[in-house]
Amino acid sequence: MTGCKLSAEPPVNGDATLSSEESQSSPQKEKIATLAGGCFWCTEAVFERMEGVGDVISGYIGGEVANPTYEQVCTKTTGHAEAIEIRYDPSKVKFEELLEVFFKTHDPTTLNQQGADKGPQYRSSIFYHDEEQREAAEKYIKKLDDSGEFDRKIVTTLEKATTFYPAEDYHQDFFRKNPNYGYCQAVVVNKVRKFNRNFGDKIKEDLK
Repeated sequence: MTGCKLSAEPPVNGDATLSSEESQSSPQKEKIATLAGGCFWCTEAVFERMEGVGDVISGYIGGEVANPTYEQVCTKTTGHAEAIEIRYDPSKVKFEELLEVFFKTHDPTTLNQQGADKGPQYRSSIFYHDEEQREAAEKYIKKLDDSGEFDRKIVTTLEKATTFYPAEDYHQDFFRKNPNYGYCQAVVVNKVRKFNRNFGDKIKEDLK
């Protein structure tokens, strides 16, 4: 899919934004991770199943245009990545565990591409919120490269988290609300199954 995956419903221009500073105003025990691994329908569906993860929000980050719409991001000219903001409880799940799931459920070796989805909005990137996250991500990527787990070098970029713009309402919880949608059946469900196979011990109890 080189263009927009969904065009039947026009995107809504949302004014609500979450800067990295605003995100940190959440309850103290809650932390934020922002990851981009291709279509946000896929990454959202995976991480919503993970124990220790609270809310998962699909959105756009890393671009130059304020309040971008889905259609604008699809033009590949705004610089944004489709990403998810993960709110998690560090007493139940560590940032490194989020990275483990992230790298196991998408291809971090294809530049600006996940399967048939092509363009900079589908890039593999970790948007770090502090130096601790950046260092952890660098260390994890080096470990994977040194291990030879992937046939090619990892191209996942590390970008400092900037303003995160939540995507239009119809994108939120897309897989859960539209499990029979064509793209979900062809692509998203396989990502969810891969998570279930590899991380059975990390699935939320009510989803087992």
